Amino acid sequence: MNKTSIALSIVVPVLNEASGIAVVLRRLAPLRALGAEIIVVDGGSDDATRELAAPHADKLERAPRGRAAQMNAGAALAHGNVLLFLHADTLLPAGADRLVSAALCDGTRVWGRFDVCIESRHRLLHVVAAMMNLRSRITGVATGDQAIFVTRLAFEQAGGFAPIALMEDIALSKRLRRISPPACIDTPVITSGRRWETRGVWRTIALMWGLRLAYVCGVAPATLARWYGSLPVAPAAPREHQADGLSR
Repeated sequence: MNKTSIALSIVVPVLNEASGIAVVLRRLAPLRALGAEIIVVDGGSDDATRELAAPHADKLERAPRGRAAQMNAGAALAHGNVLLFLHADTLLPAGADRLVSAALCDGTRVWGRFDVCIESRHRLLHVVAAMMNLRSRITGVATGDQAIFVTRLAFEQAGGFAPIALMEDIALSKRLRRISPPACIDTPVITSGRRWETRGVWRTIALMWGLRLAYVCGVAPATLARWYGSLPVAPAAPREHQADGLSR
């Protein structure tokens, strides 16, 4: 893919994000002005998320609750040849389109992710972010917090996000790395530390590690989702999907 061929579609799955969605989407306005497509996919919000998102999006879609289902729905609507999946509490750096284009331009990489910085006054979360970035470089696996981007062709070759209730980003990463190694952009996205702060930093770190270990040991994603505190959104995935990957 050469530098002139990128057409970026940014897919943002949302659920009850009224408190911050307008800020996140307004930050995408410069990219939108340059031609990036902004697609917001709502999983059934019962607050003002949709109304607040509508002025800042090119498309506003409904989908069954669950990031995998919502992101797949957004990808199906996208016109771009590069898809970027952005969490609703994560901010892209300035010039993200140029960074993505440069990462994919030589054709040796078909997907990638950004480094992440966790916005928090708790110093331990800066260490957590550094460890996430290092682990991702070593393993070639990315999490949704790192704003995964991928060419449309590679996304389709990988089968999109697996219909599992949790860890869909890790599952996709593991399939994509069979196609190419990831491009690792060291300019970070900024993600909110609210998840850790609300649950407790140490408790959340322990929970995340516990979920990953349980997943590796074969615990079903729907069970992991219940442990995490989110509801499963679909029947248990076929075994081939469950064996492939997970996050949050």
